This record gives sequence, C-alpha cells and structure tokens, in this order.
Amino acid sequence: MKFLLSVIVPLLLLLNINATCQIKGGLQAPIKFGTATIIFNNTVNKLPLVLNDSTYSNPFGEQYRLSKFKYYISGIRLLNSQKKWMLKPGYYLVNQSIDSSLKINIALQENSYDSIAFLLGVDSARNTSGAQKGALDPLNDMFWTWQSGYIMQKLEGTSPQSSIVNNKIEYHIGGYMGTNSVLQQLVLPFPSNSPVLIQRGSNCIININADVNCFWSGVVDISIKENPVCSAPGKLAKQLAVNFSNLFSVTSVINN
Repeated sequence: MKFLLSVIVPLLLLLNINATCQIKGGLQAPIKFGTATIIFNNTVNKLPLVLNDSTYSNPFGEQYRLSKFKYYISGIRLLNSQKKWMLKPGYYLVNQSIDSSLKINIALQENSYDSIAFLLGVDSARNTSGAQKGALDPLNDMFWTWQSGYIMQKLEGTSPQSSIVNNKIEYHIGGYMGTNSVLQQLVLPFPSNSPVLIQRGSNCIININADVNCFWSGVVDISIKENPVCSAPGKLAKQLAVNFSNLFSVTSVINN
C-alpha cells in the first residue's frame, strides 16, 4: 500500500502541474466572444420603406405600393482578409411588417472581420424536409402547399400599371432545383476602413440597406406592366432573384 501511494501521489501532482501549465501557457485558454447586431434597413430611394401607406415610383416611372415585403437569409458568415470566418447557422425571415425580424443578434469569436456573407434563400436540404418550425414554419406564409419548397422572397402590393384584377402585383420568388434554383450567395464588403472589431463582451452594429427599387432593374429590366405577377419557378423567377440579390449593401459599421 505504501508503495502504491508513493507512486500514485507524485503522478497526480505531475498531471496537475502539467494541466496548470497548459492553461497558463494559453493552450487551453477560453475562446473570447463578443456580439454583432445585424440591422436590415429596407428602403426606396434612400427613404424607409413604408407598407400600405406610401406610393413609390420605379426606374420606369411605374407607381407601386407594397403591402408585403419579406425574404429569407441563412448561413450568415463573417470573413476577414486571412480568409478566416465565423459561421452563424440558422434561418431568418426578414419581414418588413415585424420590426423585431429586422434585427439579428449573433455571437462572434474575437477577431477583425471585413465582410459579411449569407445565402439569400433556404438551402435545398431544408426545401426537401417538409414543413418545419420557427422561421421555416408554413404559418409564415412562405411555403408553397402545391409544390414542396419555400418562397425565398415575396413582394405584394398594387400598381396602376398592373392589368391584374384590383391592379395587383405579386412576386413569389422560389425554386431550388437545377436550372430553376433562385438561391443567391452574397458577399458584402464592409465600408473602407470600417472593419467589424469583435472583442470580449463588445457589441458591433452592422447596418445593411436593401433598396427595393433595385428589384426592377438591378440586372434585368422588369417592368410592372409586362410582368405584374410571378408565382412559380422558372426563367422570370430567376431573373427577379438576380435583381433581388442586388438590393443589398452594407452602409455602416459601428464598433462599441
């Protein structure tokens, strides 16, 4: 027994000293985190988008008024010049009619970041998993019951230039398979000399602007008169999705 104690006790002491040295040497130092608040500012011609009560004019002089404006983003990543990045898994529905949905809070590892990336839409895996919960709940009115899959972006309203009953405009942009995929991966650089600086306990605000008027002519010219409705995957949905991806830009970064 005395022999065993004479062997075990020094061994335990050695293990304890080694663990202490590892912690002091930084090998097991805790990872430090701060937070970032991403704010989506939906605008038209640099003015805040107001649903139902405001009339706007697109680049072709066509007037419109929106009653719904919402879109999915997922797989948020913060990147830096060393190509290191921090991923925030999750799916978020940005809905202009719900103020709380315009802000997304995420935890970030201590570092400096110079751009933000995210998928505009819902990835194919989730599109084939049936009805789900949270942001992907069908009750959010962003799920096609007649066709498995999510509506990635939705704009609804009225326009005098629409020939549809009650002058409706209705753009339900979706499609995730093959040539009909409308998924868009965005990488948005932060303004020059304004990186996100995350330190332990800090909070950073990232303001992202989405200019609705770019929807009509960001890449492909889409007039209300010629295309007042899009409600199925296909060529028009893909064109609208490309335009939609050009709505976004980072306007400011505030490090606190």
